[in-house]
Amino acid sequence: MQTFNYFQIHSLRWHNENEWDISKLKCKGNFIMKKLKVTLVSMLSIWFVLTAAFLIFNKTEIFAIQTNKSSEAALTQEKLVELSELATLKYEYSNVIISRTDRSIPMPGFPDFNFAEAIKLIEYSGYLKAGTDFSKVQQTYDEISKRLLVKVPKSYILDNVVETEKTKVEDVKGNIFSDYPPQIIFDEINAHKKQLEEEKISQGFLEEADKRAELLLHSHFSSIGYDDVVIEFY
Repeated sequence: MQTFNYFQIHSLRWHNENEWDISKLKCKGNFIMKKLKVTLVSMLSIWFVLTAAFLIFNKTEIFAIQTNKSSEAALTQEKLVELSELATLKYEYSNVIISRTDRSIPMPGFPDFNFAEAIKLIEYSGYLKAGTDFSKVQQTYDEISKRLLVKVPKSYILDNVVETEKTKVEDVKGNIFSDYPPQIIFDEINAHKKQLEEEKISQGFLEEADKRAELLLHSHFSSIGYDDVVIEFY
């Protein structure tokens, strides 16, 4: 039978207690490591979810902003097309033409003998329109200067219409031998209305239409929140 003295028994007890403490510390360390791993995984999961949510929200917000801007631009463009008629400059005119035709017969001593002269008095009215195409308006907004640049096509003649239903033709002179084809009336009117159009253009009719369009555009963009607007014609 093995016997132990006091010191051996105390040493053995200390050794067993030390092993138990070490084992206990190891268990505690393993528990802490597991807890740290669980905490780390949870934190990474939360970070991943938050990051994904942020990216999705940010992308959605950007998409929404772009959609809103696109929608706003589309609505603005549609509104501009509707305003085109208001920007149109109209000039109403009336005119009287004295038109004559004749048939001459060369006779000795009477070189200018007219035996079938016809004179017509033509009274007509119409209107001249000038404007621009608002569907071709180009918009550029500078975020830094907060300035909106709007490029607009220069005005041009939209219509030059004679109201034929109001046209009056009166005979001033004529006889049974007179020949006055109706086409002559239309030719006379077309020649004079083209002359009137050229005169109005030379007097600044198109520039006046540009000014009208510029005022309307300034008013429109100011009403939707733009304070600094520059209009350029191209």
